[in-house]
Amino acid sequence: MPGPGGRPLEGTHVFKTVLMIEKALSDADVELVTTLHGEEKVSFVVLMQPRGRQDELLRALDDVALGHLDKVVHEHDESESGPTVAGESLEHSLRHLRSAGAEAVGELVGEKPLERLRAVVGEQRADEVVVLTSPHFVEEFFHRDWASQARHKVGVPVLRLFASDS
Repeated sequence: MPGPGGRPLEGTHVFKTVLMIEKALSDADVELVTTLHGEEKVSFVVLMQPRGRQDELLRALDDVALGHLDKVVHEHDESESGPTVAGESLEHSLRHLRSAGAEAVGELVGEKPLERLRAVVGEQRADEVVVLTSPHFVEEFFHRDWASQARHKVGVPVLRLFASDS
């Protein structure tokens, strides 16, 4: 039975979150996103876009800024494994969210992640977007990161969180 404003009554609402990620969720990441709304039930649509070759220079600059010089040298090797690793990472993340008691579905996103994000927010009538990625200082400084761009496109609150390194 709907409450004020057409929303379900307290305790019956499932909070719909679109979660944008670029790598598999760790235990700490799952705990963070599943506890954002206290005891309220949460449903996730996970959009995963692994960072591709087009971002290699920005990632290298971020790694230098963070003091991760070893990553600068070896990171290009990660993108060679392609979609199979991304698909496995997405499935791992969905299993983790479900085992924490959340509903979760997801998909890999191709070339235009923000257009897909906008479509999913509309289709799912999402309550919010959570962008959970590693720090990308260069992109964030120039407002090229997903969260900065999404704030102008989706029409719901966008929360930017940093993924754990574990």
